[in-house]
Amino acid sequence: MFDHFAWSVLLVPALTVAVALLASDFMPPRRAAAVLAWSAAGAAAASTANLVLFAVKALAELPAAGRVFGWSSDVVANDTRAVPWVSWLSLALLPIAATAFFRTRNRHRAALAFAAGFAGLPSDREVLVVPDPAPEAFSIEGPPARIVVTTGMLDLLDDRQIAALLAHEREHLRGGHHRLARMAELACALHPLLRILARRVDYLIERAADESAAVSVGDRRSVALAVGTAALAGTGAGPGLHLADQPGVVPRRVRELLRPRRRRLARSLLILPIALAGFSLVWTLEAARDLLELLHAAT
Repeated sequence: MFDHFAWSVLLVPALTVAVALLASDFMPPRRAAAVLAWSAAGAAAASTANLVLFAVKALAELPAAGRVFGWSSDVVANDTRAVPWVSWLSLALLPIAATAFFRTRNRHRAALAFAAGFAGLPSDREVLVVPDPAPEAFSIEGPPARIVVTTGMLDLLDDRQIAALLAHEREHLRGGHHRLARMAELACALHPLLRILARRVDYLIERAADESAAVSVGDRRSVALAVGTAALAGTGAGPGLHLADQPGVVPRRVRELLRPRRRRLARSLLILPIALAGFSLVWTLEAARDLLELLHAAT
């Protein structure tokens, strides 16, 4: 069974990261964000499922388990005798991954509860202006979906830049960017190597919103100025235009707005990271079957 561990826990996450990062440069940012988020989710699910299977195998190797369930613990252990550590390592890693996953999920729930406080304020408008000198702007998933902007942010921008900011946040809501970001972050909680993809997804959804804003206002320079101004003034507390807490992100976004590159969608690169994650999930089903056959042979 060791080949299942090597493939799904070690190789596929690394290959998915490498291929997905390469593919994202050849796709529009909206498409790339979705591909990377779903690829990360598939790779994380396969990796975690394999940890569960090998943790079960570790417990099945215990003589006490053999006596209770009527199988030979030696036969179970012999399957990975050349790499005896793999089952026990999986048993140790599984609670670590589970703890990271639930901590991340609880953090997401707390953020959603905080945002729901704004969404629940009495207003029949999509855009909610909050009297606060701190420059903040962010979108909240519905229902009702809202865009929250502080007076401090509005004071910094001219009319065209405000229009760009609102178009940016509307694209976050329309494109389901919050869900993609959460999916990628939960995936990296399960497998730390996927953290690279989660950071890239965050960047790509901001780029997708920037491009939508540029089309909406018809002026890429105004969007670039809004991004730069908001980043310099923002505190980084909200998921809006300003990402000043992520070094290098804002200059890249501004550069892409002012000097856009033509990207030719390579469909093979689009399919490859998803195919890797998908095949790993199928391979995980094979691992489950192998474990059942091993336990049956041990009886």
